[in-house]
Amino acid sequence: MTVNAAKPGKYNDGAGLWLHKRPDGGGQWFLRFTHHGRRREMGLGALQHVTLKEAREAADQAQSLVRQGIDPIKERQNREREAIKNLHCLRDVALDALESRKAELKDEGKAGRWLV
Repeated sequence: MTVNAAKPGKYNDGAGLWLHKRPDGGGQWFLRFTHHGRRREMGLGALQHVTLKEAREAADQAQSLVRQGIDPIKERQNREREAIKNLHCLRDVALDALESRKAELKDEGKAGRWLV
């Protein structure tokens, strides 16, 4: 039986990896783990976007963090927060603005002191 042909329900792949298959045909991969005596569930992605192999790899990485005493959910949130924080740095915005206007500038902006 393939993953897409599975009937609605929850299926355990082992090592905490689960698939929750919905009646509408969609599904969600999630990982169950215990961190500091508390059971947690971490979403790994939708069935249509994440293959079984990718879900297993993500589960292995998360389980590795758990073994190190790190909560993988908090770690993912920290990474996302850091990425958002670095998204709109003034230098990056200025570089993007200069790149988009280079064609309009004399000698592509090399003569001016645009980013000094």
